[in-house]
Amino acid sequence: QEELVESGGASVQPGGSLRLSCATSGITFNQYDMYWYRQVPGKQRNWVATIRYNGNSDYADLVKGRFTISRDNAQSTAYLQMNSLKPEVTADYYCTAKHNYYVWQEYWGQGTQVTVSS
Repeated sequence: QEELVESGGASVQPGGSLRLSCATSGITFNQYDMYWYRQVPGKQRNWVATIRYNGNSDYADLVKGRFTISRDNAQSTAYLQMNSLKPEVTADYYCTAKHNYYVWQEYWGQGTQVTVSS
């Protein structure tokens, strides 16, 4: 059974840092591209960052230079290091695993909440 479990969300002050984790099971992790999305309740879900199966990464302009996506294939876990946090990144954060070839194989986690507020 495929499962993604996010953790690490918290309430922090502006300028702070968090590291989100996405632990996976039931998938061949090194064959999957990993994505992070964010969603403010009542609004559409927006893409944040991607790390592909080969380690290449990309970021949305909102977070470029402040967030870093990484993966540990041995632990089947993806991470999102979030630095210099600003209130506008407050949202629920979701990770997604998408197979790098069989694109219909896509799995989502349940989300973790990040609140940036003074």
